Amino acid sequence: MDLRPASPTLVVVAHGSRDPRHAATVSALCARVRALRPGLRVEVGHLDFNAPRVPRVLERLVADGMRDVVALPLLLTRAFHAKADIPSVLREAAARLPLLNVRQAEVLGPSPLLTGALERRLAEAGLRPGDRRSTGVVLASAGSSDPEAIAVIAEIAREWRRTAGWCAVRPAFASASLPRTADAVRALRAEGVHRVAVAPYVIAPGFLPDRIAAGAREARADVLAPVLGAAPELARLVLRRYDQSVLAGARGELPALIA
Repeated sequence: MDLRPASPTLVVVAHGSRDPRHAATVSALCARVRALRPGLRVEVGHLDFNAPRVPRVLERLVADGMRDVVALPLLLTRAFHAKADIPSVLREAAARLPLLNVRQAEVLGPSPLLTGALERRLAEAGLRPGDRRSTGVVLASAGSSDPEAIAVIAEIAREWRRTAGWCAVRPAFASASLPRTADAVRALRAEGVHRVAVAPYVIAPGFLPDRIAAGAREARADVLAPVLGAAPELARLVLRRYDQSVLAGARGELPALIA
């Protein structure tokens, strides 16, 4: 008989979208996470648009006898949803479910695993290792009004160029911030960059990723990579953030959410 305490349930908190490709991509990613960690219960809760919503998932876990949850924001930067939206939803649920201990894990980015996933997608789109020195990359994010999130994207671009050997890496944004994808592509062309690739720094398809793709086509980028999706690197990163949260909780460094 195994008397070891069960691992906390992982609840992946996705934003949700009216675009059915979004939920399908999140589901595929979570399936890959489950395959990497057999025995770990992995659930998906959405903030909006899709079911099940986060509160319903937590209610179901309590009904199933679960007592510990790590809620992991499926976000690449620490902006409004990670700082305000998700904590508010989790605290409200915790107030109604006193038997459940909920800890919010860190967002996914930044991480070398994410740049590894970006490079995987660029390779799938046709770029070869020998293309790096003649290729400028537009790191195309969804965008945010949060200065911290914008600064993080800019730093990722600088570090990726420094470590990977691209001739340039420039950030761009689909909303809230500038430059837009098309403008970043044109700026690289104006600087004499031979080949321009657009790498969407987004997890799942939807309205803003479609805007990134439209900007890439408008400015005639040479290469447009797919979204990160269920990349193996992303699945490993989800588990890394989960493990970090569990360890921090065990050390008392990350207390459960309270109302």
